[in-house]
Amino acid sequence: MLNLPIVGSTNGNDITSTRRFGVFELDLRAGELRRNGIKVKLQEQPFQVLTELLERPGQVVTREELRNRLWPADTYVDFDHSLNAAIRRLRDTLGDSAENPTFVETVARRGYRFLAPVSAGPANGDHAGQGELAAVVPITAPRRHHWWVIGAVVAVALVLIGLAVGFFLAPRPPALGHITRLTANPAGDPVRTAAISRDGHHLAFADETGFYLRQIDTGETHPIALPEEMSATAISWAPDNDHMIVALAATNRRPSLWDISVLGGSARRLVDDGSQPAISPNGKQIAFVAGQPLHQRIWLAGLNGEPPRELLGEDGDLFGTITWSPDGTKIAYTTAKFTYGYGAKGMIAVADLSHPPIADGRLRPTIVLSLTGLDASMAWTPDGRLVYTLAESRPRQEDSNLWWIRLNGQLQPAAAPVRLTNDQGAVFGVSASGDSKRIAYIKGIPQPDVYVAKLQPSGALEEPQRLTLDDRQDLPYDWTTDNKSVIFVSDRTGSFSIYKQPINQTVPELLMTSNQQLVQPRLSPDGTQVLYLVNPNRAEADFEVPLMIAPLAGGASREIAKAKWISNHQCARAPATVCIYSVNTDAGVTFFRFDPSQGQGTQIFQLKDDLAQLFNWSLSPDGTMLAIAKGKWGNVEPRISLFSLNGAPERSLTIRGWPGIMALDWAADSKSLWATTPGDKENTLLRIDLQGNARAVWHPKNVTVNWAIPSRDGKYLALHVHSSSANVSMLEQ
Repeated sequence: MLNLPIVGSTNGNDITSTRRFGVFELDLRAGELRRNGIKVKLQEQPFQVLTELLERPGQVVTREELRNRLWPADTYVDFDHSLNAAIRRLRDTLGDSAENPTFVETVARRGYRFLAPVSAGPANGDHAGQGELAAVVPITAPRRHHWWVIGAVVAVALVLIGLAVGFFLAPRPPALGHITRLTANPAGDPVRTAAISRDGHHLAFADETGFYLRQIDTGETHPIALPEEMSATAISWAPDNDHMIVALAATNRRPSLWDISVLGGSARRLVDDGSQPAISPNGKQIAFVAGQPLHQRIWLAGLNGEPPRELLGEDGDLFGTITWSPDGTKIAYTTAKFTYGYGAKGMIAVADLSHPPIADGRLRPTIVLSLTGLDASMAWTPDGRLVYTLAESRPRQEDSNLWWIRLNGQLQPAAAPVRLTNDQGAVFGVSASGDSKRIAYIKGIPQPDVYVAKLQPSGALEEPQRLTLDDRQDLPYDWTTDNKSVIFVSDRTGSFSIYKQPINQTVPELLMTSNQQLVQPRLSPDGTQVLYLVNPNRAEADFEVPLMIAPLAGGASREIAKAKWISNHQCARAPATVCIYSVNTDAGVTFFRFDPSQGQGTQIFQLKDDLAQLFNWSLSPDGTMLAIAKGKWGNVEPRISLFSLNGAPERSLTIRGWPGIMALDWAADSKSLWATTPGDKENTLLRIDLQGNARAVWHPKNVTVNWAIPSRDGKYLALHVHSSSANVSMLEQ
C-alpha cells in the first residue's frame, strides 16, 4: 500500500490503488496502465519507475532511489544504461519527450520529477469522490510552456524559458483576471452566440430556446422577440447600447442582418444576405460577410441607407470574425483557406479603410498573424488590444484560449503575445465592453461521437444509441464483415488512431496508431485488410498523402499510393473487387481505380472545378457506380450525379425540398443512398432512391448527424453525431 496524502473524501471507494494523470490511469493492484480506459502495454521496469514517481508528484526522485527500487543491492547491471532505457520506454508510452516534458522531467545530475497533477480514484473510471494527491510544482525549472497550479490556498506560477516560434519568442506569463460564468445552460441547450454591450451592463445571447437580454450584475433576464422561425447567429451592439445588429437565419435560407432594439418594437431587416456583423465605433457603418461558403466577401454598408460595397475576399476564403479598430479607421478579420490535414493555419488580416483601393475597387489587407491553430473568434478592444483565439497543443487539442497583442504603426505585433485564459473548452465567440474592462466569451466542448441505430424492415430507424463514451473526437468509417463491430478513428490519445468496437461493448480495441493522423479506415473488398490515409499533424502545403493498407488482424502496413492530396478512397464489397481513390487539386478532382494487392491505380475520369473540396462521393457496394454531390447551400436545389463504371450514361438526381447535401454514402443493397443536409444546429438524415426521391429518416434534436455508414447486411447504421455544450463567461481585469 502506498503512503500517499489524499485530499477530500473517498465516499467509501477504494481509491488507494489507482492514480490518474491526464488521460492516463495507473491501477497498482492490477499492475496496468490505461489510456482513456484502454489498456496500454508497459514493461515492468518502466512501470516501477512510474509508480515511484507517482508516489511523490512534483518532487525530485533521485536516480539512486530509482536504482534501489528497480534492482536489489546484489544485482550487477549497467545501471545508467538500464535506467535511461526504462525512462525512454516510459516516455514513449506516455507520448512524452525529454525536450518538452508534460509528465516526466529530467532534473540535471539529480533524477526525475513528475510534473502533471495526480489524483486518486476508483479503477472503474468513476471520478466521484476522487481525491487529488498533494503535489508541489517547482518554479525554477526552465520549460517551454506556462504551467499554472491554482490551489485552495496558494497559486504558484511557472514562468518558462525556452524555445519560441516566430514572434512567440520569450512569451510573457498569462495575465489572468477574474472570471465569472454569465450563463448556465445544460448540455442539450448550448449558447449559440453572445455579445456584451458597449457599457458593459448587458449580455445579449441566443440558445436553442430563443434570444435573450441579461442584466449582468443582477442576472435579470428578458426574452427578445424575433421574426417567426428565425434564430440569431451573430450579434453586434451599437454604441448607444439601445439597439444591435443581429444576423438571423432560418431553415433553407441564408442569414440576413436585422436592427433589433432592446427597448421593444419589431425587428427591421437591413441586409438580405449577411453574417458576422460588426458596427463601427461611431455607429454609422457596418462591416459584414456575404455570399455562399467559399465564395464569400466582406462588405461595408452605411446604417443610414448608403448602399453596400465590396471590400475584400476571393473564392476559397473562409471568414470568421470582423472587428473594428478603436479609432474606426480599420477593420480586422480572421480568415483561412480550406486545407487537408489538421492544425490548419489561420490568419488575422487588417484593412485600412483610409487607404485607396486596388484596381478592382477592393482593399489590400495586411497580414498581422498567421498561426497554426488560430481560430475564428476575435475582438479589437477599445484600449487597443487585439484579442484572438488560439488552440492548445496536444493532448489539449480540443481546447482553445484567448491571447492578446498590440499592433505597431506597420500593423505588426509590437510585443510578445499575452495569454488571457487557460481553461477547458473551445472559444466560439468574444466581445468587449467599451472600457475594455469586461471581455465576454463563449466556451464550449464539442462532442463528435459514434452512434449506432438499428433499421427496421419498414425502413424506419430505431432511436440511435451512443457507442463511443469518451470525450474526444470519434468518427465512424466502416463495419467488420460479421456486422458486429464499427471501425472508427479517435483522437483520444492526442492524434487520430484507428479502433474497432463491438456494438454490444463499451471499450474499443486499438488497431493501429502513429505520430501522424490516421484517417478514413475502410476495409478491402474481402474485409481482411484496412485501407487508410495518413494526414499530417499540421496543414502542410507540400505534404503528399499516402494511402496505406494493413491486415485487419494485425501486421505491417505498406503504401499503395501517394498524392497531394488524396481526399477519399473506398472499395466495393466482395464478390466485387473495385477500389477507387480521388485526388483533389486546384483544378478539380481526379478519380483513380486501383487494386489493393498491386498498388498505384489508373485514372478513370476527372471533374474540373476550382472548388474540388466541396465534392463528396461514394462507391456503390456492388462496384458499379459512383455517386457524386457538390455541396451547395441556400436556395440552390442539391444534385447527385451517378457515374457508371460499366459504361452506362451519367444520370443526375435533383433532390427537391432540401437545402443541400453534406455527406453521401450508399445503402448496403446499392439501391439507395444515405445523405445528410447542412445545419450547425439541427439537420436531417435522408434516404434517397435512384429516382431522386428523398425521405427524412432521422431529424435529431439539438445535435447534428454528419454521415451514416450502413453495416454490410444493411441492418444497422453507424452514425457520426455531433453535439456540444456552451456557455458565456466574463473576464474582468
